[in-house]
Amino acid sequence: MKKSYIIGLIAIIAGIVILLSASKDVTTYATFTEANSSQKRVKISGALNKEEDIDYDPLTNPNAFSFYMIDTDGKSSKVILKKPKPQDFERSESVVVTGKMQGETFIADEVLLKCPSKYKDEELQIRGTAS
Repeated sequence: MKKSYIIGLIAIIAGIVILLSASKDVTTYATFTEANSSQKRVKISGALNKEEDIDYDPLTNPNAFSFYMIDTDGKSSKVILKKPKPQDFERSESVVVTGKMQGETFIADEVLLKCPSKYKDEELQIRGTAS
């Protein structure tokens, strides 16, 4: 066999391996109810439940942070993140957590925040003058 065929075959096999390994990390969006019934790793989008307490004491345990979140169906559930509290967490407009349900508690290994844009006021002013 020619060297170019061997190199091409190795490149194709490497591409297939990369695609297969990347597909294992894909998670689907769900609600707390769906996550509780599936027991798979999912992403849940929602908002911080500001009526409930946020529990974080960096002096006692800096890698233990819990809060309550309301999903898109309106169900509130406790979320535990075994990492430090993200900066400006209380200011977030929406929260996306990735992890699994354990009973009625969601154990997150990732939290993504959508914080208010510092450009929002400018955008509103521009829209107001354009109308």
